[in-house]
Amino acid sequence: MSFRETTVKYIKDVIRARTIHEVIANELREAHLRKLEAETAAEYADAAIKYNEKRIARLTARLTEHTEEGDYA
Repeated sequence: MSFRETTVKYIKDVIRARTIHEVIANELREAHLRKLEAETAAEYADAAIKYNEKRIARLTARLTEHTEEGDYA
C-alpha cells in the first residue's frame, strides 16, 4: 500500500461516523482509566492523612515534654 493510499485510508477512518459499540467501548475505557486515577489519588491522600496524624501525635508529645502546660507557648 502506498503512502497516498495509507493516508487516504487514515483520513477516511478519522472522519467516518463511529458505531454505537465503538462509542460505548471508548467511554468504558475512559471510565476505567479515571477510576484507576481516582484510586491512586485516594491511596495517596490516605497515606498523607496517616503521615500527618503520626506527625501531630509525635509533635504533641514532644511539645508536652518541653513545656509545663503542653500548649503552643
